[in-house]
Amino acid sequence: MPQVEITIGGRAFTVACQSGEEPYLTAAAKLLDEEASGLASQAGRMPESKMLLMAGLMLADRAAGLEDRLRQAENYAGQVERRLSQTEATINKMRSEPQKVQVEVPVIPHGLIEMLAEMTARAEALAERVEKAGV
Repeated sequence: MPQVEITIGGRAFTVACQSGEEPYLTAAAKLLDEEASGLASQAGRMPESKMLLMAGLMLADRAAGLEDRLRQAENYAGQVERRLSQTEATINKMRSEPQKVQVEVPVIPHGLIEMLAEMTARAEALAERVEKAGV
């Protein structure tokens, strides 16, 4: 069983762990050391057991806060997943049952077409007269 030398709050400890767990133990010790060092700089010298207890409580508080945030994120992700499922169901339904769209195409009445053609002919005749008159 490997042993790892760690330092917490300026004090050295030798800790045994399972093979392959050394990096995790070192990372955990680093977190604990950061909290303990902060305590030592604020409160000065304190008994080892109290320092470790306070540092552990501070880490536990941080972990509890992170667990709360994780639960909130999981709840939000669940809501997003439900909305996504509903949206996908709606899209699939629309694809399988396409709706008929009624489009109105404007139709110009025949009488209006004749009137416009007559007005065009008159305008062209007036243009020819003006051209011949040299105006």
